Amino acid sequence: MRSNFFKYIFIIFVIGIMVFAIYKIRTEEEQKSQMQQSQQATESENRVKEINLGIAEYDTMNPIISKNKNVQDIQKLIYEPLINLTSDYKTESCLATEWAKQSETTYLIKLRENVKWSDGTPFTAEDVRFTIDRLKETSSIYTYNVQSVVQVDVVDDLTLKITLDREVPFFEYDLNFPIVQSSNYSNEGVPGGTGKYVITENNEQSIIMQKNENWWGSKDTHLSLEKITVNKYSTLGEMYNSFKIGNVDMISTDNTNLQQYIGKIGYNEKQMQGREHTFLAINTQNSILQSVKVRKAIAYSLDKDNIVSSIFNNMAYTSNFPLEFGTWIYQNQNGSSGYNPEQGKQELTEDGWTFRNNRWQKSTTVATVDNQVTARARTSRTTKTTKKRSTSTTQRLELNLLVKASDATKVAVAENIKAQLETLGITINVVQAGDASYAENLRNKNYDIALCTMNISPNPSLELFFGEGNYANYSNDEVSEIMKEIKNTNDEEILKNDFQRLSEFYRNDIPYISLYSNRYTVVYSVGLQGEFSPNWYSSFYGVQTWGK
Repeated sequence: MRSNFFKYIFIIFVIGIMVFAIYKIRTEEEQKSQMQQSQQATESENRVKEINLGIAEYDTMNPIISKNKNVQDIQKLIYEPLINLTSDYKTESCLATEWAKQSETTYLIKLRENVKWSDGTPFTAEDVRFTIDRLKETSSIYTYNVQSVVQVDVVDDLTLKITLDREVPFFEYDLNFPIVQSSNYSNEGVPGGTGKYVITENNEQSIIMQKNENWWGSKDTHLSLEKITVNKYSTLGEMYNSFKIGNVDMISTDNTNLQQYIGKIGYNEKQMQGREHTFLAINTQNSILQSVKVRKAIAYSLDKDNIVSSIFNNMAYTSNFPLEFGTWIYQNQNGSSGYNPEQGKQELTEDGWTFRNNRWQKSTTVATVDNQVTARARTSRTTKTTKKRSTSTTQRLELNLLVKASDATKVAVAENIKAQLETLGITINVVQAGDASYAENLRNKNYDIALCTMNISPNPSLELFFGEGNYANYSNDEVSEIMKEIKNTNDEEILKNDFQRLSEFYRNDIPYISLYSNRYTVVYSVGLQGEFSPNWYSSFYGVQTWGK
């Protein structure tokens, strides 16, 4: 009994020591965490709460009219859209809190309550209707967003109905244009905004922006950055030099020669795929290209790295699929057949092509029928005889590649493709067409292969690639069913799966060959602190945390 008593005492003692140790460790961790938070808060308080930006070749701060990409980027701090896009291009509420697709062509939009313009007047549905009307009558970068809108009905101050002339997949993504104040608008002036910052001064040398005290998001988001000075420069070179000497804190650009101006050290850098996507559209109804094996042979025989290195000095990204720029809806980055010229030769051999005299060719036999009529003298009757013959013809693997003549870079890319494929025995004729002729040939599908470039929209729709009348004359029953399902679901997992399946058809059926995308770069001074997660839609995610 006495032995058991001491045993229990010992166990209780050990447990007590363990509990104390755990308590001690947790207490120290909490103290350490509190000290770190206090230190971060102190650093934040001590941080300079203003930054300097730059604009080259400034035109106007009116977001409806401006053609300057840097201006448009900065304007996102002043003007807000109905629906915003996150850093991975997912929709999120902004001035609109709810949106519902009532039919194929009608949307009901519910606006955020208690939103005010920078002058304190209330934001209403009338401002949205006014903005859409201005975009439709103006040559604006945002006109494309509303080109299908035929009517905007104001239901009440916070509700409106938008009617389209046709079904537009993912139309909500197109509602990311800036809304302007209807009661304070003119082409010459700067209309009011609802965003985080407001312009307090605009002179020949600079624009001064202060945080907007009327911003609706202030109750949930603390704007530690209080002032932004935007310096104006006559040329990009002047702005780059100003960044180099520390007078500008951040630059966003697709300029591939940026390092020639600012060097390689002394700043932080974030690079990403830009909007400009270049690809080959293959006419799948062409007598030669209707064979998927021929299309695969071409894909296997193209070295995209060679194009990017020789034409762009490695200042572009090789690309395998239109949606691989970082969108949430498509995360797989392996949409390519890969460079494998030997496999390309194998595909042609299996398709009946023979490599002879450094060229691929195929013999085809065509059956013909000759009808002969013979007269018989005694009976004055005629006899009809039929003879069957076969004619053998030789077809060479020769294709035309359409390119826009006015784009010297694209012509160089076309010549590179011609040289690569001809090394493997595939004859390519580069057809340089004028702008109007090029557009007409694309519209009428009058080409074997076309070298195309398009600005990819945040809207993930692939109608131009897989929809009716697509660039490649491509049709597939299963793809058509996938495209229908995409139009009729909001389930994120279903959408991700559908776009993954589309990428597999893109890779396996080869109606297109993605080549490369341009490079978009954000550079910022080492002294600039805060959260940075830019994309080509906006450089200012997390701007409220910035400072120096």
